[in-house]
Amino acid sequence: MPRSSTAPLDRATIARAALELIDENGPGWTMRALGDRLGVRAPSLYSHVSSQEEIVDAVHELINDEIDLETLQAPDLRSALTAFARSYRAAYARHPRAAVLIVRRPIGTESAPRVYDAVLATLLRHGLAPEEALRSVVVLDYLVLGSAVETFIGGFGRTEEYEGRYPALVAALRACDRRTIDQEGFEAGLAHLVEAVAARAAG
Repeated sequence: MPRSSTAPLDRATIARAALELIDENGPGWTMRALGDRLGVRAPSLYSHVSSQEEIVDAVHELINDEIDLETLQAPDLRSALTAFARSYRAAYARHPRAAVLIVRRPIGTESAPRVYDAVLATLLRHGLAPEEALRSVVVLDYLVLGSAVETFIGGFGRTEEYEGRYPALVAALRACDRRTIDQEGFEAGLAHLVEAVAARAAG
C-alpha cells in the first residue's frame, strides 16, 4: 500500500518499503515501483540513497538485524551454535526473494561482517584455531543460506510422475513427509556440523 507523501522519507523507510516490495514481487523490482509504494516520484529517492545497489545493502542490513546474536553468548558451544544457526536461517527464510539478491552480491554492508565476526569470536573462544573456525562458518553459511533460499522438496512434482523410471526416488518421496522434510534436512545437517565443531573444540 502506498504511504502518504507527506510522511518523512529516509534511508530506513526506503529500505523497509523495498524489502516489502521484494518479498511480494521478487528481485525484479524497480525504483519506479518503489517510489509508487512510498507515494513519491522515483527521482526523489536519490535525495536519500545513491543507487539501487545501496538500497539492496540497506535491505541486507534489515534482514541481518533479525538475527539474534545474543544466542552466541550461551556457555555451551552446541547450544550457542545451534540457536544462532536457527535464528540466522529463520531471518533469511522469512525473505527468500530478497535472499536470492543478497547471496549473489559482494558484501557491501557492515552488518554482514558483524554477524560473521560474532560467530567466529564464539568459535575462537571455545578453542578452535582461526582457519578451522572460518572453515566451520563457511559450511554453516552454505547450510543456512542454501536451505533458506531454496526448497529441496518443492522442486519435485507428484510422486506418480517418476513411477517406473526412478524407483529409489519414488520410494524416498513416498516415505517422507513433504511438509517437514526440508526442515528435517536442515536440522540433520546442523546437528552433524555442530557435533563436528564441538568435537574439534574439545580436542
